[in-house]
Amino acid sequence: MVDAVVTAHEDIVPPPGKVRWRGVAFFRRTLLILLVLGQTSVACYYLLWVLPYHGSTWVEKGLVVLFAILYAWIAVGFWTAVIGLILRLGGGDRYSLLKRHNDEELAATTLAPTAVVMPIYHEPVQRTLRGLRAVYRDIERTGQLEHFEFYILSDSRDPNVWLEEQAAWQSMCDELGADGRLFYRRRTVNLNYKSGNVADFLRRWGRRCKYMIVLDADSLLSGRTLVKMVQLMQREPGTGILQTNPNVINGRSLFARLQQFANRVYSPLFSTGLAAIQMGDAAFWGHNAIIRVDAFMAHCGLRKLPGFGLFSGPIMSHDFVEAAYMGRAGYEVWLEPGLGESYEESPPSLADELTRDERWSKGNLQHLWIMLFGRGIRFAHRLAFFNGIMAYVASPLWLAFLVLTTVEAAQMALAPINYFPEGYHGLFPLWPEWRPIWAVTLALSTLALLFLPKFMAILDVVVKRQTAAFGGFLRLIASVFVEIGISVLLAPIRMLAHSRYVLGALFNLSLHWGGQNRTEATSWRQAFMTQLPGTIAGLAWSAFAWNLDIMFFFWSLPVAIPLVLAAPTSVLLSRNRPGDALRRRKLLLIPEELRPPVLLNDTTDEHQLLPPIKGLTRFEEAVLAPRVNHMHQSFARTHRGQLRRETLGKLVRRCLKDGPAALTRSELSHLCRDRDSLLDLHKGAWRSNPDSFWGRRLAVLADES
Repeated sequence: MVDAVVTAHEDIVPPPGKVRWRGVAFFRRTLLILLVLGQTSVACYYLLWVLPYHGSTWVEKGLVVLFAILYAWIAVGFWTAVIGLILRLGGGDRYSLLKRHNDEELAATTLAPTAVVMPIYHEPVQRTLRGLRAVYRDIERTGQLEHFEFYILSDSRDPNVWLEEQAAWQSMCDELGADGRLFYRRRTVNLNYKSGNVADFLRRWGRRCKYMIVLDADSLLSGRTLVKMVQLMQREPGTGILQTNPNVINGRSLFARLQQFANRVYSPLFSTGLAAIQMGDAAFWGHNAIIRVDAFMAHCGLRKLPGFGLFSGPIMSHDFVEAAYMGRAGYEVWLEPGLGESYEESPPSLADELTRDERWSKGNLQHLWIMLFGRGIRFAHRLAFFNGIMAYVASPLWLAFLVLTTVEAAQMALAPINYFPEGYHGLFPLWPEWRPIWAVTLALSTLALLFLPKFMAILDVVVKRQTAAFGGFLRLIASVFVEIGISVLLAPIRMLAHSRYVLGALFNLSLHWGGQNRTEATSWRQAFMTQLPGTIAGLAWSAFAWNLDIMFFFWSLPVAIPLVLAAPTSVLLSRNRPGDALRRRKLLLIPEELRPPVLLNDTTDEHQLLPPIKGLTRFEEAVLAPRVNHMHQSFARTHRGQLRRETLGKLVRRCLKDGPAALTRSELSHLCRDRDSLLDLHKGAWRSNPDSFWGRRLAVLADES
């Protein structure tokens, strides 16, 4: 997140830790590795005997290798959930930060100056700042507001967007009485995305605060949680980053409701298990976390990658790298699932999730360079890099496994039996054998790894007596089966998309980094255009399997059918109506929907922060409305260079003559950043002919007034 931050803190070293946890972490990680490798070895042994030639051909060797990687990958998730369940049923991990300090100790801890920062880029302004306003109010309710400052860090380029941001910020300051505590800054040079945005903030104002809490545009953290995070950091001076486990909320579409239900039910097991395995070598997820600023500035500067292609230039996914650098400097990074009331939102549709994944896949693949060549990186953080890489590389590996399976089936059906296949060096003929019972056993064990954690999560909810918060026991069970069914439909679609993204990243194809869609549904046209390749692939594969072997055809259906139905699935999941219908029936329900905390209720306040004048764009409003024009002038600068003044003067005259449509977005931005230009536009527009563009806009303003 910090891009080459130059500070005077290079000698900063963490104090020695109070709790010796590394031996415990070593034992837990070793146990996990032994369980995964042992289980994978048994599964591969079964697969060798299931394959007709027992791994003697090159195709079968490839199948075994791919199967081993994929099986181990899902086994890690399974055992992580098992560890999480054991710890949750046993009352939690006694080595976690929260377990080290009781409520009385934390309450007696003095807070330190803390910055709450929210980087934004072309976000829905009213919706985003309502969330920040709710966080501000919730901290105010704790009585600890004097320890916090708030920073809106904008990278927005469209003047109609950032003019609204400025207006909403001013309105928010007036409403909350937050002058001198709530700040807005927009970068004029958008360098290195979010990481560069926060780096710019730290260079300018980092020394004002001891801690920094990072929020995304859709993040929410309660005042109690924020205060407790600061108190924990005060108590644990060796901790550099403390990461919460956000719950997904505010889902309306069927897709978003599925995501938030899965997160709310399954995440406690996985996050508890993950935290217990990582301990003080946890990852940083880029938001809903607190950071020790001086250590971060001293040790977490991101240099450009020195390699080639994908592995050159700025680091796109910064968070895991910053956690690794913090660990390299000797600081601890903790994930604390017990810190509740931490929230984020899900993309509203599959299309939006995949758009986000395209960016993330390229960023995660860049981590391969740091994982292999980064100096001083702890082994646990190298494994975290590998875990993030596998989140996307698993898809092309699965696709390759399906391709090799098809090749194997085609060879068995179309080619005569080869008693001395290529790759076999024995003296005696190799007779192909089939063991259907072993094949079924292997398939069932794989399904168990995938789906048993979901039912362990149900057990956890029952034991914790939380079933009523999910609509009751029967509705909880029904919701889990709905989630499983749709997840099965989505898995092949994601596999094909992620495979394409990984190939695109390896060829270093350029990406457009835009703002995220947080509300809009997927159109039929968009769905068919994006899912058409997968639909064709699914139909072709099924047709080939039908002509090859009837059993192989049935084996292909769990992958082929979701690909064929990808477009209607994408559209249906993006709609609000089916999501609302399930909510009315108390399916896919989460506790925050039945009893929302005050923080979430505050976000539903529809009072707009300086609502726009109907019929005018934000730029037109900034030119015409006297109060708004004066406010934007206070943000702008006075440029004194003669050449620049002449250039801006020409733009002002063209804008007054032909309207803003005659200027580019960049030219409009230049005008809005210059105080004299804004004043000249305001005076000129008010003197314009009634039949001119600005005269007609003035009539709209008069009607609204």
